[in-house]
Amino acid sequence: MAADMLDGLFSPLSIGSLTLANRFVMPAMQRELAPDGIPSADMAKHYRARVEGGVGLVIGEATAVNHPAATHYWKYALLTPAAIEGWKPVIEAVKNAGGKIFLQLWHQGAVREEGKGPNPLAPTISPSGLLGPGQPSGRAMTASDMDEVTEAFVEGARTVKALGADGIEVHCAHGYLLDQFLWDETNRRDDDYGGDHIARTRYPGEVIRAIRGEVGQTFPISARISQWKERDFSARIADTPRQLEDILKALKSAGVDIFHASTRRFWEAEFPGSPLGFAGWVKRLSGLPVITVGSVGLDSDIMASLGGTEARSTGNAGLADLARRFDNREFDLVAVGRAILGDAHWVRKVKEGRYDELRPFTRDDLSFLTSEDLSFLETHRAGK
Repeated sequence: MAADMLDGLFSPLSIGSLTLANRFVMPAMQRELAPDGIPSADMAKHYRARVEGGVGLVIGEATAVNHPAATHYWKYALLTPAAIEGWKPVIEAVKNAGGKIFLQLWHQGAVREEGKGPNPLAPTISPSGLLGPGQPSGRAMTASDMDEVTEAFVEGARTVKALGADGIEVHCAHGYLLDQFLWDETNRRDDDYGGDHIARTRYPGEVIRAIRGEVGQTFPISARISQWKERDFSARIADTPRQLEDILKALKSAGVDIFHASTRRFWEAEFPGSPLGFAGWVKRLSGLPVITVGSVGLDSDIMASLGGTEARSTGNAGLADLARRFDNREFDLVAVGRAILGDAHWVRKVKEGRYDELRPFTRDDLSFLTSEDLSFLETHRAGK
């Protein structure tokens, strides 16, 4: 593959008032660099290295909003007063290196384990008290719960903007709280927030609309969405393009500027009869800028890596389809996860055509995970 085939991915992009140096994104990835929920100097160093290695936009790790049932983790970032002070040098490090940064707001919902984390006595809540089909976890949310969670997201957005971040990403994917509303297997509500795919989109839309009202019209909001869930790889929030269009239009109307279309393999066709991947459909149906993601530069998916499988670099041959789909305007930005975790200068090496220097992603790159973390992941991962 000629180096100039990727030139478009190294061109700048403007979205409203935001201008990115290129199309490469570091997606939100937990590295347990926030002891007691406070981002550390190691996190600042970690993010800065990826910007120096060529990334244009960093999306900070999934950050729990200030709600008692938001998370059971102690080493993932929070937005407590102490954590806010910890975020300041992280954001500064990214900006000083010439990059842009979004922070991702997150609530685990039914995935949270009661009895653990910052608020162990708080009950786990979710749309219907379900982690998946036939898997109870905690209790169903009341109207009061929903108001409190919405306000926690709004408070988080207010904080992120005040910190000087360049935008917000709202986590509506992978089976966490807002995605639990979108998925029919975890949303069995019989009120206005349950039922068909349109009704199931109502609460995530309300959260995003409330965030938009807080941050104003020009502050970028990205929404990370997915069909697959960490505990069900075959799950779908939309069975047809028309259903997906309804969901996207509702979220766009609520205030989304960018969709982060998460798949396990970016090249796989999403619906029968078309070669378009998930990102391509999201782009076509929403008309908004779209980030594609999913095993970019590697030959196996994220869940295989968490299970211990080495992900080998696909080199220049594996990037040919990425370049073709970008030129076909199926997406605007590319999120590269594991490849840049293992190699901070992956983007720069690709730009310079140094494909033989790209390294695999190995079990050693997950050495920060504890045995408890790995046990939790193994318990909750499903599919192949």
